[in-house]
Amino acid sequence: MSKILPLIGIVLLICLSPLAQAERLRIVSDDWAPYIYQDNGQPQGLHFEVASEVFKRLGVEVDWVFMPWKRCLAMVEQGQADGILGLFKLPEREAFVLFPHEPLSQVDFILFQSRARPHSVRTLDDLNGLTVGTSPGYNYSAEFNEAQGFRREPAPTHIANFGKLALGRIDLLVTDRHVGEYLLHKLHLDEQIEALPLLIDSKPQYLGLTRKPGREQLAQAFAEVLQHFKQEPAYEAIVQRYVGTPDTFPRTVEHHERSTR
Repeated sequence: MSKILPLIGIVLLICLSPLAQAERLRIVSDDWAPYIYQDNGQPQGLHFEVASEVFKRLGVEVDWVFMPWKRCLAMVEQGQADGILGLFKLPEREAFVLFPHEPLSQVDFILFQSRARPHSVRTLDDLNGLTVGTSPGYNYSAEFNEAQGFRREPAPTHIANFGKLALGRIDLLVTDRHVGEYLLHKLHLDEQIEALPLLIDSKPQYLGLTRKPGREQLAQAFAEVLQHFKQEPAYEAIVQRYVGTPDTFPRTVEHHERSTR
């Protein structure tokens, strides 16, 4: 595997301010397996491994800090963290966050239900009268957020949401396809819970960098090196390890700016 930094990445890195090169970045995120999570106190996951490799090639050291998602957002907005991993791009966030132009991955939000208590859900209107488990700070799509007729019930963790679904305390839950598949396997709920075909929304996730001097160059360098890394077998190996066949996981994705995480 070639680890030669693309020429444009080298030029951009040289242009970074001394402060941006010297400081150790503090990047925050919540547990969002298989993208980023903690295993025996150590960060793991698709986004973590990919971002870590890109930062390594740029010569930037990072401390990874886990906390609830709403607090992650507040820390970045208040300038108390240097960045956030797995962020959706929204116009209102660009006042305090820089988004590298290359995304980390594509997320598909779908619904999960208990096989013992199935529901026929083909559109959002079919959710009327039901209770859907959600996560604090997550806004899944404009249509989902604004739809009337069903109840949204947040849970403190994704695992708690699946537990409530298995116990019949909620009718459905919404989460990313890969997150749901990972947790079903981890919790041994594959035979009890299934995914529904309705796609709530699909959008790219990014590394978000807090706006500070020198961060524009770092964001551009990160994007260029990430784009180059996506063409290497090492990237496909990471994707295979966490979410399956690399062919189902795009190297580049289209922009969607309607939903938030």
